[in-house]
Amino acid sequence: MKKGDNMQQLHYGMPTLIETSTLEECAKLCVELGLDFIELNMNLPQYQLDKIDVKFFKSIADKYGIYYTIHLDENLNVSDFNSYVAEAYIKTVADTIEIAKQLDIKVLNMHMAKGVYFTLPDRKVLLFSEYKEQHLKNIVEFRNMCENAIGENDIKICIENCDGYEDFQKEAIEILLESNVFALTFDVGHNYGIGGTDEEFIMKHKDRLSHIHLHDAQGGKNHLALGTGEINIGKYINLAKEQNSRVVLETKTIDGLKQSVKWIIKNA
Repeated sequence: MKKGDNMQQLHYGMPTLIETSTLEECAKLCVELGLDFIELNMNLPQYQLDKIDVKFFKSIADKYGIYYTIHLDENLNVSDFNSYVAEAYIKTVADTIEIAKQLDIKVLNMHMAKGVYFTLPDRKVLLFSEYKEQHLKNIVEFRNMCENAIGENDIKICIENCDGYEDFQKEAIEILLESNVFALTFDVGHNYGIGGTDEEFIMKHKDRLSHIHLHDAQGGKNHLALGTGEINIGKYINLAKEQNSRVVLETKTIDGLKQSVKWIIKNA
């Protein structure tokens, strides 16, 4: 929150919302709510690499006194067995790192792909598990590329939990965490939605936690405004304080975001 608020020790941000179709609309809302940053979502057409005019994005950040993080495309699969496909995703990350340098962006948020699976009569076989050696080789090459691209810049690529880590994903993340340019994002709602099974792995590496996606959940409903679900929000705010993590209030509507800010001001 901005200076003067009781939560100054944490930086809170907002996602790019469907209801805010332009960057300036996002920035106005960000300032109105006393937030510190916007997480640019590269799934949206207006935040593709060829649409990010560095000069314009800088001018908006300066005008409104905010900064950015980036949520990489959720389809990102840097270990796809089709080398042409993998190359396109790897280039996307490399080019995004260059944008991050120019915009002084500290965090790139990334999902870890599970890849394709085959459904057999008695089980489901994930190809990254079946061909794990090749998958992990690709992950090492990706890690090395990111290290070289980031160099001495203060940029972290934070891996986000989604719908339950497979064992091969945990191995891949631990390979990435061998490099200081990688860290973790803890999505609290996603973890709740799968019965909390990702939390043990994240807490095992909590010293690498740099980013939190905070939203409430109830039953099968996720991305709810804070205080409207069943999650112990205070527990995760304390974790954010402990690890000095940025926090994205990751609701999907303006109304939900406003409710979440009110909850923070009142309870945190």
